[in-house]
Amino acid sequence: MVVTFKVTGGEQGEWAVLQVSGELDLVTSPVLRQRVHDVVAEGHHCLVLDLSEVFFCDSSGVGVLIAARRLIRSCQGRLRLVLPARGAADGSHVNRVLGALGVRRLFDVYGDVDAALGDEGEPLSA
Repeated sequence: MVVTFKVTGGEQGEWAVLQVSGELDLVTSPVLRQRVHDVVAEGHHCLVLDLSEVFFCDSSGVGVLIAARRLIRSCQGRLRLVLPARGAADGSHVNRVLGALGVRRLFDVYGDVDAALGDEGEPLSA
């Protein structure tokens, strides 16, 4: 089985939204890192990363998420992650990995893109 990694993007109001799907690992994480840098270079400092279709994430993927947080914060921007409690099959793998590593609390996490884009929505608890 061939697994395709994709990052697609768009804009919704002041937010840039990147939908990520597939495996976020040593091979694919540089692609996401570059897309985040491109979005910031284009002047977007409010970013939603929709990780609901990511079914595997290793430490290099987590490193990209932490680096994205650092970059966005350096621009006084906002980063929000979409990590549904129930993902592809048995829950969000990324959510479990971030929790296991103790870094989930660093991120504002939402259950879906609409909630992440809304100003009235509160992040899900860590």
